[in-house]
Amino acid sequence: MPSRLSRAWRSSAWRMGALFLVAVAAGAWLHALLESLLVFATAALAIGLFRLLRFGELLTSRRRVPASNGHGVWDEIQNLVRRRQRAASDDKRRLLRQLHAFRDAAAAMPDAVVALDLDRRIQWFNSAAGQLLGLKYPQDIGGHLTNLVRAPRFADWLRLDTVDALADLASPVDEAVRLNVRLIRYAENRALLVARDVSPLMRLEQVRRDFVANVSHELRTPLTVVHGYLDMIEPDQFPEYEPILHELRIQSRRMTQIVEDLLTLSRLEAQNELLLERISLRSLLEALRREATALSHGQHEIITELLGPHDLSGSAKDLHSAFSNLVTNAVRYTPAGGRITLRWESDSGGARLSVTDTGQGIPSQHIPRLTERFYRVSTSRSRESGGTGLGLSIVKHVLQIHHAHLDIRSEPNIGSTFTCVFDARHLLEPASLVASS
Repeated sequence: MPSRLSRAWRSSAWRMGALFLVAVAAGAWLHALLESLLVFATAALAIGLFRLLRFGELLTSRRRVPASNGHGVWDEIQNLVRRRQRAASDDKRRLLRQLHAFRDAAAAMPDAVVALDLDRRIQWFNSAAGQLLGLKYPQDIGGHLTNLVRAPRFADWLRLDTVDALADLASPVDEAVRLNVRLIRYAENRALLVARDVSPLMRLEQVRRDFVANVSHELRTPLTVVHGYLDMIEPDQFPEYEPILHELRIQSRRMTQIVEDLLTLSRLEAQNELLLERISLRSLLEALRREATALSHGQHEIITELLGPHDLSGSAKDLHSAFSNLVTNAVRYTPAGGRITLRWESDSGGARLSVTDTGQGIPSQHIPRLTERFYRVSTSRSRESGGTGLGLSIVKHVLQIHHAHLDIRSEPNIGSTFTCVFDARHLLEPASLVASS
């Protein structure tokens, strides 16, 4: 079935053809065929230009294009534009309703939501942003967010334009309110800043840390007493109880180590600032090699590889504890005759300290949970080796406060590689180069 526009074109063509025949007939009757055709062409062109001018005026005006009752092509084009305008107006009203619905939903959110442009100027914010971030409507619309939320950590984080959340930011309105802030890009030059009140979670976490620290402190004294009395009992005094006493000594030492590891974790969680020191990686690798050799009793091949010139800036005590945990695990879980490699690699982009073993390996489903407290791949194997289940948790926390992370790769029956990955901010030129310059 032909469309309206096709019928309009056909009607206009028939009308134009009829007028052309009339012009030809009139020209033949008046013996002025050329003049008659010229008049016809001029009139047709003038009418077309007049209709085009009117149509252009309709399009450039802000009024809606009116309906046309004619049957020509220009009339049908005018009606088509009118229908398109009506459809566009309906779409606009529908989009506005959806926009208002989304805005109402965002305004009702308990989290602070701030819409930002490329220059981090505020385009819109909900009422929670006023309560949590101290923004005021309408005077803060168009202002720079960093000028309104004055916090050095926040400004540095926003400047980095990272997808990682900013944890534990004090609210500008109330220092007791702690915020978790995230930047979400939703267009090429726009982003949403979402700030959530995590004060209740922070208080619960503090209660948990205090509980663990207090219990650990309370357990340390009785364990020390029990361990001391067990050491005072000579094996030859009660030979029939020697197996029991031996097991008691092992378990008391293990419990003491668990308490010490828990206290270490509590200290790391409460630590806000680092005492930065220069750590010579050559000396550190040598110390780790000696520890591994002593723990191995000559049953493993220990290899060190220094493949980068940089030293490390950080807490020497904490980093040594973390690396020592990785080395101890490698020795414990690698069968006799295996090989353990300690490797340091660094360049201008960052550094990696890795501990590679040829042990039994770890199934892939366990790897994401290895740094959880007391998580064990094999309970019996861990207890036989003397592990507490807290070593990798300590490693994770030490690396976090050094803005680093732990990468774990392992294959069953082949071995494992635990890599501490540092970015460039904690790298130092070798001390010898600094002294010579």
